[in-house]
Amino acid sequence: MSGTWTVLRWELFKITRQAKAQLVLAACLLGPFLFVAALNAQGNVPQDTLFGRWVHDSGFAVPLVVLGFAGQWALPAVTAVVAGDMFAAEDRYGTWKTILTRSRGRTQVFAGKALAATAFSVAATVVLALASLAAGVLLVGRQPMVGLSGTLLPAGRCTALVLASWASVLPPVLAFTALGLLLSAAGRSGALGIGGPVVLGLVLQLVSLVNAPVLVRTLLPTTPFGAWHGLFADPPFYGPLQQGTLVSVLYLAVCAGAAYALLRRRDITGG
Repeated sequence: MSGTWTVLRWELFKITRQAKAQLVLAACLLGPFLFVAALNAQGNVPQDTLFGRWVHDSGFAVPLVVLGFAGQWALPAVTAVVAGDMFAAEDRYGTWKTILTRSRGRTQVFAGKALAATAFSVAATVVLALASLAAGVLLVGRQPMVGLSGTLLPAGRCTALVLASWASVLPPVLAFTALGLLLSAAGRSGALGIGGPVVLGLVLQLVSLVNAPVLVRTLLPTTPFGAWHGLFADPPFYGPLQQGTLVSVLYLAVCAGAAYALLRRRDITGG
């Protein structure tokens, strides 16, 4: 356990020094404020998105619009920035032998790196969620918002639902983190590990937009990103959240297990 903790601390230290990680966190923090400022300047509303028509009437619509966009396009990319290069970086710099000869077993190295990638993915998601909520409340206001069933939701209820909605995307975020780790371990290339989840997320979003069978859409790893919609119905329905969590856990287990198996069999005699 101490070995895993040592690896985790070192990996977190490296992440905080990476320019790409800093840029992602800065974008997550500042992006929502720039988004609201642009909406206020233009006076338009994104009517093609859920709750988009309310972005000028209630600040609580802002984090939901951001969540809809992030779940479709941004979050797979955010998670892959660190996870997709976690193992490939050691291949690129030839440091595997150095790491594995410092009384650190492969299991400890894998656990430490996986936990570090997970911590970054969760941190980026939390920063984006809180920044979106803050941007909406500070720049638009705490007005009540109309739910999907036409009922008016008070500010306190809206805050709880917004936070619950963002929390509901953590399982698919972790699933894409595990996918990034798998591609990083399998391809030994940061380009594949980072670009793979991004491209896959885009393709699967397009698949979900076509007339695919319900079972296919249910089993897509991107579908759980939209499972929060039912929280704003009256009464709320939780079936998509439960299904999405199970699907995400399945992808997480398969991808993480495969990445671990590849690392266990990795030949590091070359560096």
